[in-house]
Amino acid sequence: MREHAEDYLAMRRALGFQLTTFGQKLLSFIDYLEAHEMSVLTTEAALSWATSTPRSTDQVHWSRRLMVARIFARHLAVLDPATDVPPVDVLPHHYRRVTPHLYTPGELDRLLDAAGALRPQLRALTWRTFIALLAVSGMRTSEACHLDVSDVDFDDAVLTVRDTKFGKHRQMPVHASTITAIRDYLDAPERAHPVVHTPAVFITTRGTRLDHTNVPRTFAALIRATGISAPAGQRSPRLHDWRHTFCVTTLLTWYRDGVDVQARLPWLSTYLGHVDPKSTYWYLTGSPELLALAAERLEHAFGEQP
Repeated sequence: MREHAEDYLAMRRALGFQLTTFGQKLLSFIDYLEAHEMSVLTTEAALSWATSTPRSTDQVHWSRRLMVARIFARHLAVLDPATDVPPVDVLPHHYRRVTPHLYTPGELDRLLDAAGALRPQLRALTWRTFIALLAVSGMRTSEACHLDVSDVDFDDAVLTVRDTKFGKHRQMPVHASTITAIRDYLDAPERAHPVVHTPAVFITTRGTRLDHTNVPRTFAALIRATGISAPAGQRSPRLHDWRHTFCVTTLLTWYRDGVDVQARLPWLSTYLGHVDPKSTYWYLTGSPELLALAAERLEHAFGEQP
């Protein structure tokens, strides 16, 4: 069973899928089957594993775990006819987006001030520039961490984002002031102090690339230091919420300027590196103000009909 699972993951990754979370969950399922000495994948076993989460009783979480087992079972059934494929009506999948925190300009100022107070000075410079870049570009956190100096076109003010979430590359034009800020960070004396072991733009005090798996910890400390909080019942503000804030702010600006938002959505989708425009359409409900502007535009359009 484990060999089949590893072969399956290798095949999918060779086709360009990263399967980071999927792979972890699938191997967890294999661990469960082995621990219970099960040599055949059954619906009962898949359901039992999917719901065996002592820290969570969230049915959406359960359904996503079961979906991993179901997808693998469809593949395995071709190789082993005894395999059960869990029916789709068992823990039906529900798609749910976490309500994002939309940062205000004042909150950005407070976070930049808090980042500037970090020590040593290189850490402060790194975090101020890192947060500012996320705010003005809408890049994913991992994309900013993976950005190399060679990916910055200082003459044409373009960033090249490589090997993104969906294995693609894209070019992102940015404002000249953004390029100036990156250049100032790279030229800062503090950045030249450690021996740099990486071509990355953003480095740690050890001269290594900023690790996207560790940055949430520092950012959470900055959030606590500034006193920024989410409304009751919502998740604490995250680094990824800068991406949401960038998108919503862009859409708000377009609506206020009276441009054809529908025509420009594919531009925004491409700029953000979304796999398709439907991921960008979701942002139309990203804030009450944006939803109100969209509704107003819709009412105006219907009002012009005979």
